[in-house]
Amino acid sequence: MIIGLLLVGVTSHSLSVLAAGGDFVADSLAIALGIFAVHRRDKHGNQQATTYVALVNGLILVGITAFVGFEAVRRLINGTPEIQGLPVLIVAAISAGAMMAGVFIIGRGAGKEDLHMRSVLLDTLSDGLSAAAVAVVGGIIFLTHGLYWLDAVAALLISAAIAYGAVRLLIDVSHALVHGTVLDFKND
Repeated sequence: MIIGLLLVGVTSHSLSVLAAGGDFVADSLAIALGIFAVHRRDKHGNQQATTYVALVNGLILVGITAFVGFEAVRRLINGTPEIQGLPVLIVAAISAGAMMAGVFIIGRGAGKEDLHMRSVLLDTLSDGLSAAAVAVVGGIIFLTHGLYWLDAVAALLISAAIAYGAVRLLIDVSHALVHGTVLDFKND
């Protein structure tokens, strides 16, 4: 799915699809690091390992959203290239379906576990909603054969939403690291 998003993003000139692909890359890295952290926590008793993974994930997401936000503003000021709406619509709709299936599989209970599982659930949900919004924009561009600026606006809005969640996550992580604790959402 990541390769498909990145290929369609580049070939269709869609910043919103590239943003989704970059976010999926960050999520995949977070999941891989999370598996390592959980193993480390269980084998070596390092209770903060998953907190550090959430920190890395949050920082990567902030970096991606900063880049996408900058590029979206640049496109809005200097003009947006012609976007191929149909491939954007198709790949974004498939991505939205896959991510929403992931949200169903992970379940709401993951949000009450450690910071890493909370970040995975929030990332998956935001990915699904973002992909659905990109599909709508792709459909509008396809039907109108214009309104290319909507792609940059969608990328900017998606970046802002992801950045908001990432900053909230980083605040929770910094609180946990400063106090030397692991946040436990099971008692909230």
